[in-house]
Amino acid sequence: MKRVAVIGAGIGGLALAIRLQSAGVDTVLIEARDKPGGRAYFWEKDGFTFDGGPTVITDPAALAELWRLSGHDISEDVKLVPVTPFYRLSWPDGERFDYSNDDPVLNAEIARLSPEDVGGYARFLKYSEAVYREGYVKLGQVAFLDFKSMLKAAPALIRQQAWRSVYSMVSSYVKNEKLRQALSFHTLLVGGNPMTASAIYALIHKLERDGGVWWAEGGTNKLVAGMVRHFERLGGVVRLGDPVTAIDTLGDRVTGVKTESGFEMQVDAVASNADIVHSYRDLLKGSRSAQRTTSNLLRKRYSPSLFVVHFGVKGNFPNIPHHSILFGPRYQGLLSDLFDTGVLPEDFSLYLHHPSATDAGMAPEGHAAFYALAPVPHLGKFPVDWDQVGPVLEARILAEVQRRLIPDLNERIVTKFSYAPKDFRDDLHAHLGSGFSLEPILTQSAWFRVHNRDDAISNLYFVGAGTHPGAGIPGVVGSAKATAALMLGETK
Repeated sequence: MKRVAVIGAGIGGLALAIRLQSAGVDTVLIEARDKPGGRAYFWEKDGFTFDGGPTVITDPAALAELWRLSGHDISEDVKLVPVTPFYRLSWPDGERFDYSNDDPVLNAEIARLSPEDVGGYARFLKYSEAVYREGYVKLGQVAFLDFKSMLKAAPALIRQQAWRSVYSMVSSYVKNEKLRQALSFHTLLVGGNPMTASAIYALIHKLERDGGVWWAEGGTNKLVAGMVRHFERLGGVVRLGDPVTAIDTLGDRVTGVKTESGFEMQVDAVASNADIVHSYRDLLKGSRSAQRTTSNLLRKRYSPSLFVVHFGVKGNFPNIPHHSILFGPRYQGLLSDLFDTGVLPEDFSLYLHHPSATDAGMAPEGHAAFYALAPVPHLGKFPVDWDQVGPVLEARILAEVQRRLIPDLNERIVTKFSYAPKDFRDDLHAHLGSGFSLEPILTQSAWFRVHNRDDAISNLYFVGAGTHPGAGIPGVVGSAKATAALMLGETK
């Protein structure tokens, strides 16, 4: 393998491109948008820097490994700083819970919320450690290409009761409802419903405890910029603002790619970090096997979308931490609305991002940057005109932040804009405007997810949220490691 095209400069595509280039493979990274990053896009507006996301960085060692492959250090290009508490969780009744990996502090928070659950939490932590070893350390960075590999993993998954949901498993250890929410909401960060996502996803708790939660100084966009800089240092080439329009095939082989500008490239292999439906349905129109795969993909379940309000305000807010979860009055019912019935409910839960709490440079002096994110049904379940619905939901979200955290928010806002499901669809070709691609349920995980190498087209590969192991920075970086191993012939 001498020359490869990687489609899409999201974090997964960048991680794969770095691995290939580090191994001496001539790699060209082709990105449709004017900036790299994919979902980790950013905007500069009125002196503020607004990251599109993801904004929670975990397992920094997996990122650092990308530099160590060529004898470099991540600190050459990216400054990572720890965030504490990891999250502040709050409920409408005013109760709050600071979540971190400081054992005395965390145990005190649990005891304050529910003294009888301290022992149950300790047992849940042991469970989380076990699924972390099985689901992340052993399986998170290896490809599942055939059903035998799934059968091989099955005994461990059965031992860890993978058929149960995260919420169900958490509930078997702790009784307090708020603590159950605090220990199960993490699956939402990778597009999963805590009520249906496999209990294996409880590994996220252990992942955060061991590796911490981090921030890239200057924003997630600086992590992306550092990855690009390192890739180019190794000799890699990045083409921006030039969407791939076709992946050419001959029989069961990819032969090259074409772009909107007329650029054509002959390759030994292609790896797509683009949306999986877009890749198969739109870029591989000339392949019969790809169109059969498309028909199968269209029947699968996709994660909800997101509605994000970015806003810059006058003043500083030292009492609002970097990451907050503002739970609404309902949990299970709200999740059912989002994942099952496709209702846009009157109530909602919000993730509030306040980067200037850690990094003052994200806002002009004397100001603060925020975004408030609400999960919403994807366009297949809630096919509305977001140009009409968006302003109404934006006002409701800002009113909730004002009611619970910043009483004079409306008077303080100096700039704002929103990002809706239609933007995920139009900017990222995200199927149904999904924020995280395939929903992470057991029957859409590991071998049941899009394979890191196509079954029929032998030099077509995938990386990113739609393939194994799934969404989130650790997930897409892990997918890059699994896919690179296949492409470099390090595994069979």
